[in-house]
Amino acid sequence: MTFLLRGRRSASFFTLLCMCTALGNTARGAEGTTSDKPFEPTVGQAGRDVVWVPTPDVLVEKMLDVAKVTAQDFVMDLGSGDGRNIIAAAKRGARAVGVEYNPDMVELSRRNAEKAGVADKAQFIEGDMYVADISKATVLALFLLPENMNKLADKFLALKPGSRIVSNHFAASGWEPDESGRAEGDCGSWCSWLLFIVPAQAAGRWRLQKGELELEQKFQMLTGTYTVNGMSTPVEKGRLLGEQITFNIGGTEYKGIVNTDAMAGAGWNATRLR
Repeated sequence: MTFLLRGRRSASFFTLLCMCTALGNTARGAEGTTSDKPFEPTVGQAGRDVVWVPTPDVLVEKMLDVAKVTAQDFVMDLGSGDGRNIIAAAKRGARAVGVEYNPDMVELSRRNAEKAGVADKAQFIEGDMYVADISKATVLALFLLPENMNKLADKFLALKPGSRIVSNHFAASGWEPDESGRAEGDCGSWCSWLLFIVPAQAAGRWRLQKGELELEQKFQMLTGTYTVNGMSTPVEKGRLLGEQITFNIGGTEYKGIVNTDAMAGAGWNATRLR
């Protein structure tokens, strides 16, 4: 995984960068500069506005566990580094694609996939993660900073509801994970994982029973009002989990399923107003 550093950085990021760069310089000095030696990445190596810090293997496996990756999934990693997320997913039978800007890393990933015996399922593309087509992904396994996640947020939200985004440590600004935790074992400073389930789009105006339901949405969280004959009641405890919606109005709980223009549950339904 490629750990991206852009724009303003906190002191902790500067400390990490300096430590990683020092490690990288030491490793490069030890390796020498023999031109025919196969490329080997060093922690902290720089690329086009990137510093490479790999996700520990124990966290890779935990991330795939919590995302419940199976052979039916299509897994993608943006800034895939040495390919470890993608290779681990392919070992579980999933089709998997990594997008990586550094061509040396891409070739290394392909070699690693060959060694692991999953080259038929693990594909690596040299390219820009911001323009990569992620529309078919059912799982994204990522290690990106919030500012990078923010730039990709609209593409994430356009994924099919129920798709899973599992991240090493960081989230898009303002996003609350559906689940979070820590890996056990040798993971150093990088043990935390966050799981997000891509929600359906429920924001907007709806006709519900005898009134109008106005919903605002921030990732999976919902707020709003229900208005009948000019009297408004706040929407409480609103939340989405993929296509599943839950909210309360005046002490009544509504549970159901959302699609583009309708939502419905036991004893109720609503249609979207244009």
